Amino acid sequence: MAATAPDIIKDLKNRRLKPVYLLHGEEPYYIDLISNYIEHSLLTDAEKGFNQTILYGKDTDIMAAINAAKRYPMMSDYQVVMVKEAQDMKWGRDDDDKKSINPILSYLEKPLPSTILVFCYKYGKFDKRKKTYKAIEKNGLIFESAPLYDSKIPGWIENYIADKKYKVNQQAAAMLAEYLGNDLSKIANELDKLMLNIATGQEITLQLIQDNIGISKEYNVFELQSALTRKDAYKVNQIINYFEANPKANPIVLVLGNLNNFFSKVLAYHYVKDKANAAREIGVNPYFLKDYEQAARGYNLGKTFQVISYLREYDLKSKGVESNTDHGGLMKELMFKILH
Repeated sequence: MAATAPDIIKDLKNRRLKPVYLLHGEEPYYIDLISNYIEHSLLTDAEKGFNQTILYGKDTDIMAAINAAKRYPMMSDYQVVMVKEAQDMKWGRDDDDKKSINPILSYLEKPLPSTILVFCYKYGKFDKRKKTYKAIEKNGLIFESAPLYDSKIPGWIENYIADKKYKVNQQAAAMLAEYLGNDLSKIANELDKLMLNIATGQEITLQLIQDNIGISKEYNVFELQSALTRKDAYKVNQIINYFEANPKANPIVLVLGNLNNFFSKVLAYHYVKDKANAAREIGVNPYFLKDYEQAARGYNLGKTFQVISYLREYDLKSKGVESNTDHGGLMKELMFKILH
């Protein structure tokens, strides 16, 4: 079973160290979590001066990292060599031609136990077919940081808050997930700022979220979704006018992204045969399932396809493709087409 980020950090704290770490994957949050612990906590401040080397992928290559890794620590049991943004680094040869020695594979196959060599390879997966990957897998540790499904985000929020000794109700966690998306770094940052303003152990409620994360109680994308579901044209126009007056708090890219996500799930609901398990099938919190059920009744399959097409069309227009209309005007046009 693959090690989790908390498992790896626990091993680091207990000095169960590997000579090479490859931290890769599409979700940067856990890569940062592990690498930050290594960078800031593995060595003492006195040891870091001589024994910690931080390199950046755009400014270095694999041989520079290997040469740094070959050094021995000074007045310390270990040295740390970390390559940040390693996806931008030139990785060099990946062969083991018997006629010549590959210094990269040569090191990775027998890494120095006194060096902790860390590659932070973000926003994508390292090629598992490469001999470099296989050498690290055999002699070090590889951690893949995969993005979470949208349906898992509320649970992640609840666990994150619980670990910080706070509480949150299910409805508030679900709303945060819908509003902030699945960028774990962004979610953690917003939660950390929120928790600075409340007492330890206090429950995080919808009201606290609205007061501290900039979600208006009446005029937010969730209320817009609800108004569209009810086909309440008056409320839809009220919300759009508020968005137009407060563009920084309600950027069109955020609104369109949330609406596209909502109607994509409405589309998925239309195809679900076992409605009793619809929440699991379409990947939503059961608390919000009634919204998708109601939307599916108001927007038949053909209309749902049409709405998604409109959303994609207006996403392009918002980026200046065949359109000079201001964002407020675009949103009003879009809402009219969705409702009629």
